[in-house]
Amino acid sequence: MSHRNDPAVIRRLLTTPGRWAVVGLSANRDRVAYGVARYVQEAGMDIVPVHPRAETVHGAEGYARLADVPGPIDVVDVFVSPDKAGAVVDEAIAVGAQAVWLQLGVVDEAAAARAREAGLDVVMDTCPVIEAPQLPVG
Repeated sequence: MSHRNDPAVIRRLLTTPGRWAVVGLSANRDRVAYGVARYVQEAGMDIVPVHPRAETVHGAEGYARLADVPGPIDVVDVFVSPDKAGAVVDEAIAVGAQAVWLQLGVVDEAAAARAREAGLDVVMDTCPVIEAPQLPVG
């Protein structure tokens, strides 16, 4: 069964203030994750950069792994290649995240199924920058 994004889940994730762990976010301004993380932050979310270099990005302290992030995580925003996404989703499940958002081009049906089975909301193969402007006003 292929995953279908639920518009109500997308709306809730983008309109409810939360803590977004952005996996693959570095201080490299040329990477898509850099701009998307800023967008999500400006939309009222707290961001937590997760990258092996554990860099501070957009004023937020970075961590090398999801397991290193203190406190709860609402959404794990996945900016890694599809072949690495499954491991990130498994980490998201392990740390008790509430949702995973696999970015545009990041498709892993098996990982999405595991996340759903573990009770996480799943959004896949789209981007907050694409979805937010389409949300109904009011």
